[in-house]
Amino acid sequence: MRIFIIEDDVKLSHYLLKGLSQEGHSVELCHDGKTGLIQASTEPFDAIILDRMLPGMDGLNLLKSLRGMEIDTPVLMLSNLGEVDHRIEGLRNGCDDYLAKPFSFAELLARIEAIGKRRPHPNAQESLAVSDLELNLLTRQAQRRGRYIELLTREFKLLEYLMRHEGQVVTKTMLLEQVWDLHFDPKTNVVEVHISRLRKKIDQSLDSPLIHTIRGAGYVLRKKD
Repeated sequence: MRIFIIEDDVKLSHYLLKGLSQEGHSVELCHDGKTGLIQASTEPFDAIILDRMLPGMDGLNLLKSLRGMEIDTPVLMLSNLGEVDHRIEGLRNGCDDYLAKPFSFAELLARIEAIGKRRPHPNAQESLAVSDLELNLLTRQAQRRGRYIELLTREFKLLEYLMRHEGQVVTKTMLLEQVWDLHFDPKTNVVEVHISRLRKKIDQSLDSPLIHTIRGAGYVLRKKD
């Protein structure tokens, strides 16, 4: 599943990111309501974990806005407000489940997987495609021009991120945060090494490379100009 976490508690959000990623889910983070609404309404997710109290826009208003736009991505709301009236308010405003803090990760995992399977929705994706490159999100296998490409876990996450941001320049910092969950520069060439390995698998012996280096900026996945 592709899961979007909107939570302003940085420590908690990264704990969830690590745990959900280890369970095989693809996870993205956001720490404020306004940015979360933009991303949740413009990108496809299989489920959203939404904190009730957020800076910029609170979780209830964010949820109302999503439902007002007829976006029915399943939402699990988290809150320090766990009384019955608060849970009812969240459910009546469109969340699919409500979990009071503190909670166990095992329970959150069970709830998010349950609401993700509860009903089909138009945002669900099984594959990504850019030019003649296809990435199956279920088997985690890539294919280009009829040639199957086996990917290691980090290579899959790196390629998925590049493909979801087709045509956009992504920086080393963005890749460290989203693919490695590192919010600092480890002063190593880990990104460059993995990009090089991915290039060999994706663009090997082809006259139309898809992964391009933008000097001084980062990388972009796109068809050859």
